[in-house]
Amino acid sequence: MFKKFLLNLKIFFYIANIILISLYVFPGSILGWFLYNDAGLQPQISPDFIVSSNHVFAFSVLTILGYISYESKKLNLVFIYLFFISIFLELLHLIIPNRGFEYSDLFGNITGVLIIYIYFQFYKFFLRRNDK
Repeated sequence: MFKKFLLNLKIFFYIANIILISLYVFPGSILGWFLYNDAGLQPQISPDFIVSSNHVFAFSVLTILGYISYESKKLNLVFIYLFFISIFLELLHLIIPNRGFEYSDLFGNITGVLIIYIYFQFYKFFLRRNDK
């Protein structure tokens, strides 16, 4: 039963990856196109500070899905993948029409991955510490 749940979660993680990549490579904003009938408008979940909050939220959710989808020996590979795809996808905006590379988006992507990574590193540390 639990293995079936993890398999379904992995599939959901893969689907979330496909959706995120699709949103990134579309020339314009798919969400703006659906919500406002204007691909030039980007919906904003919350106000930005130093980094883009939309990007922090998106990559945090994706990282959480990746973490709980894989067993511990593959977690480092998942985090490396998510870290590099967060950079690669934003760099693609340099060549995709109607998209713009922004440092705040790049740092939002990386921040979303790193926040969850650090959280789970502390979590694993305290679990090991309490097992002694």
